[in-house]
Amino acid sequence: MSFKRLSLLVFVIAIASGLGACTTVVLEKTPLAAIPAPTIPLAPMKPVATLQPTTFGALPGWEIDDLREAWPAFLASCDVLGKKPEWTKACNIARGVNGSDTKAVRNFFEDMFVPNTVFNSDGSDTGTVTGYYEPLLRGSRRRGGPYQTPLYEAPDDLLTIDMSSLYPDLKNMRLRGRLVGKKVIPYFSRAELEQSGALAGKELLWVDDPIDAFFLQVQGSGRVRLADSPDIVRVAYADQNGYPYKSIGHYLVDKGEMTLDQASAQSIKAWFVAHPTRQQELLNANPSYVFFKEEKVIDPKKGPKGALGVPLTPERSIAVDAQFIPLGAPVFLATTLPNSASPLQRLTLAQDTGGAIRNGVRADFFWGFGADAGEKAGRMKQRGMMWVLLPKGEPSP
Repeated sequence: MSFKRLSLLVFVIAIASGLGACTTVVLEKTPLAAIPAPTIPLAPMKPVATLQPTTFGALPGWEIDDLREAWPAFLASCDVLGKKPEWTKACNIARGVNGSDTKAVRNFFEDMFVPNTVFNSDGSDTGTVTGYYEPLLRGSRRRGGPYQTPLYEAPDDLLTIDMSSLYPDLKNMRLRGRLVGKKVIPYFSRAELEQSGALAGKELLWVDDPIDAFFLQVQGSGRVRLADSPDIVRVAYADQNGYPYKSIGHYLVDKGEMTLDQASAQSIKAWFVAHPTRQQELLNANPSYVFFKEEKVIDPKKGPKGALGVPLTPERSIAVDAQFIPLGAPVFLATTLPNSASPLQRLTLAQDTGGAIRNGVRADFFWGFGADAGEKAGRMKQRGMMWVLLPKGEPSP
């Protein structure tokens, strides 16, 4: 029995190591493919110490940020964090703060929290900040006419293995696979799913553009305007096939189709339209595949639920690597606007994760819903710094 348990632990560690610190998704949002590592460590690798306490005076732009805009997002985080002992006091006090009073909100954060500079595992304090958004697609509940591209529900044979109750170091790792005989093997890749028809019967909706459907998977959720009803519905992240996300932009760069500076969402879409015979080749370069579930749009001003389980707030929610940043925590972000040197310095909340969001100083900035948000998100690839705010009296992770 002990040998079997050890073998399982080594198996899980090998898979996690082979992913190279991989999903937001969530998890992307928890992408874990069964890829054996060349060598098997005796224990899971932990990130090195990545936080260093500092002062609010060290945060560029802290004094001019309108913290009231982040207050609803912070209270949403407290719906989850308030259940944890280290956050209970701060969240209880927050409920009595006048969120429309600029001074009261600022005093709350400065009285209750200590800012901590975030460092990468190599000791550097700067990293990449990208953007994401909630797109709008055109679709139908029935296949026909222009609506030929399916969005799929999670398949019944997709297994999720969560080992965190036995091995806490694996709390951010969930295995995806399928059962063949008595063995759990990796689930089908994107190419295999497209070729095998394994998802037949799991169609949720049909949309009119395959590249929009692909980018919907990259974003993790979106809205669909239905042609056969007056409704706009949300298609939210439901699950993922277990393979790590791979950038099709990097694939095109590696193939010499464009330069790294040209690899925006807009230029990738243009390449896709200009090369109809190579469309599936490009899509298959990313083996990750996301499945959806339908939800009602209760409040059009709020985003979909992120990894924390609360609705995202446009321009105040970010996706982070939960191995480095506590999910739900306030994070002050100092970066620049897309394709610009103009400062973007504001308090955000770490409420989501993502398959491409790996390392300490790495964030995906949620721009919101619609075409304007998509334009900004598609062009955003900036350098930035991050400071995570932790309750006073609590040691840094």
